[in-house]
Amino acid sequence: MRIRIFGSPDQLAHALARSIAGRVAANAGLVLGLPTGDTPVPLYRELVALYRARRIDFSQTTTFNLDEFDGLGAGDSCSYRAFMQRHLFDHVNVPSRQIQFLDGRAADRAAECERYERAIQRRGGIDLQVLGLGANGHVGFNEPAVALTAATHRTRLTPATRRANARWFGNQVSEVPRHALSMGIATILHSRHIVLLATGARKAGCVARMINGPITTRLPASLLHVHPAVEVWIDRAAAVNLSRG
Repeated sequence: MRIRIFGSPDQLAHALARSIAGRVAANAGLVLGLPTGDTPVPLYRELVALYRARRIDFSQTTTFNLDEFDGLGAGDSCSYRAFMQRHLFDHVNVPSRQIQFLDGRAADRAAECERYERAIQRRGGIDLQVLGLGANGHVGFNEPAVALTAATHRTRLTPATRRANARWFGNQVSEVPRHALSMGIATILHSRHIVLLATGARKAGCVARMINGPITTRLPASLLHVHPAVEVWIDRAAAVNLSRG
């Protein structure tokens, strides 16, 4: 893993947005995998600023988001699709037909997951996958477990993950769906390049375990060690435990 440490989340976001802009300039048809949550919000803010400054053009870019809550879709204000509209898609020129998303309201969830896998394959795979890091080490909604599902799938969320997402649901854990649809760990690892983001002191312990090892399904992010092109972008607060490993 290549590790990059920044002074603040905003400095990280500034640098990564410009790196993505460079990739889009070099490959207008870039296939970009995107996360949700608090961590990427500064990145999306920077990408919007670059677009408004005419320094990035998403007109040929295709995006795939990592996950969606089971039972929620584009019309639900608490859905990840709505989150992405608010923070990115409503403000840049990614054509709607090129925004790919799991539909948590699909009548057949298993068929929806299979459809998503085929859609990724039809576009030649994901060129750059940006990931967040759950406090328990999950990436996407691939939760710690004895074994992990390879492909896009419906998964049960842990109590810790539901608590972490309660802020999107009026701070009511009972309102957070118990399941989600998520890219699988193999789907993520088939991306050509991966950048994992982690900021803040509460991620420091997980960052240290991920980087120092061992590789284990009990810490899904640790499986990124097997990928040949992974970068870990963190701020100083998230890096504070690295010297202890």
